[in-house]
Amino acid sequence: MHNNPALPWYRKLHIQVFIAMLLGAFVGKLGDGAVLPYIDWIGTIFVRLLRMMIVPLVFASIVSGVASVGGGRTLGRLFSKTLGYYVLSSTLAVLVGLVVVNVLKPGLGADFGAAASQTLPELSTPSSPLDLLIDMVPLNVVSAAANGDMLSLILFSILLGASIAVLPEKPRSTLMGVVDAFFQAVMKMTSWIIMILPLGVFSLIARAVGTLGFEEFKALGMYMVTIATGLTLHLFLVLPLLLMLLGKIKPSIHFRNMLDPLITAFSSSSSAATLPVTMRTVEEKVGVSNKVSSFVLPMGATVNMDGTALYECAGVLFIAQGLGIELTLLQQGTVVLTAILASIGAAAVPSAGLVIIFLVLESVNLRGPQVDLMVGAMLAIDRPLDMYRTSVNVFSDSCGAAIIARSEGETNVDAEVVSG
Repeated sequence: MHNNPALPWYRKLHIQVFIAMLLGAFVGKLGDGAVLPYIDWIGTIFVRLLRMMIVPLVFASIVSGVASVGGGRTLGRLFSKTLGYYVLSSTLAVLVGLVVVNVLKPGLGADFGAAASQTLPELSTPSSPLDLLIDMVPLNVVSAAANGDMLSLILFSILLGASIAVLPEKPRSTLMGVVDAFFQAVMKMTSWIIMILPLGVFSLIARAVGTLGFEEFKALGMYMVTIATGLTLHLFLVLPLLLMLLGKIKPSIHFRNMLDPLITAFSSSSSAATLPVTMRTVEEKVGVSNKVSSFVLPMGATVNMDGTALYECAGVLFIAQGLGIELTLLQQGTVVLTAILASIGAAAVPSAGLVIIFLVLESVNLRGPQVDLMVGAMLAIDRPLDMYRTSVNVFSDSCGAAIIARSEGETNVDAEVVSG
C-alpha cells in the first residue's frame, strides 16, 4: 500500500498508523488497561501474520532475485561485481548501526524487562564462527524452514537461484515463471498484511502503554534518534566515500541527479514502487547504460537493503539493551551476519523490515512476550524511519549502478548535473 497523493489524507497509511498509535495509547490507559483483554488478540494475530510470512518472503525474493540475473560470462562478471558491492555496502551499513547503538545505548534505562512476568530468554549462539558456518548448511531444508533456521534457508535460496540462472533456456524459463509467479503472490499477501498495519499498531501500542506506561516511551525517542543518526551517517558519509573511492564520482553530482527517485522512495516507502523512476533517472540523468542498470537495479531492489540491514542490527541491539541483556562480541557478530543476510531477504515493499527483524532476533534466541512488546512499540514510530531507510536503500542501489558502470568502462556516468 503506497502513498498515493490522490488519496484523501485519512486513507494514507502513515496517517492511519499515526492515528492508530494515538488511539492505542489512549485505549491502553483506559481503566488502567481494563480494555486490553478485548483487543489484545488483534496484536497477537498481527505478529503471527508477520511471522507467517518470513519463510515464503525470504525464499521467494532471494531465489527470484538471484535467478533473474541469467548466465554467460558478462553476466557472471556483472553478478560478482554487483554482489560484491551490495555485500560491502550492507556490511558497512550494519557496522555503522552497530557502532551508533553501542555508543548511544538507546535501550539503557528502559525497564522493558518488567513488561512481562515471564523469565528472560536464555541466549544461545554457536560456540565459534566455524560452528556458525557449519550450522548455515542445512541437513534438511524443509526442516530448516519449519524450524525457522533462516541462515540455512537463505544459503539454500541463494544456491537454488544461482542454479536456475545457469540452466538451459527451457527449464530455466519454466522455473523462472513459477518462481516469479510465487514471488508476486507472496508480495501480494504481504501487502494485504501491511494494509492491516494500523490495526496491529493500535493493539500492540495499547498493550505496550497498558503494560509499560508512557514514561517508558522516552526510550523510543532515543531509539529513533539512534536509527536516524546511523542512516544519516551511511547516506551522507559512507555511500559518498564509496562513490569517490570506487567510482571516482563526485557525490554532489550524483545526489542532485538522483533527487526524483529519492523523493519517490521517501514518499512511497517502497524500493519496488520506486524502481521505474530509479531506472529512468539512472539511465537518463546519471548516464548509466541500460545493460548495467537493468541488471543492477532490479537485483538491488531485491537484495540490497542497506537501510534495512542497519535498522535490523540496531533494533535487535536496542531490544537486548532494553531487556538488560549484554550481548557478547560473538553474539553481536551473529546479529551482524544475520542482519546482512536477512536484508537480502527483505522484500521491496513498505515495512518489510518489520517481518525480517524477527529472524534476526531469533538468531540470538531473543523471543517472548516482552520482545513482542518492544517490537510493537517500535512499530508505532516505524513509518518515518521506514521512509528514510527506503531512501537509503534506493540511493545505495544507484551508487552501485554508477560504480559498476564506471568499472565497465562507461565514462559518461555523473559527468554533469542533468536538469529536467
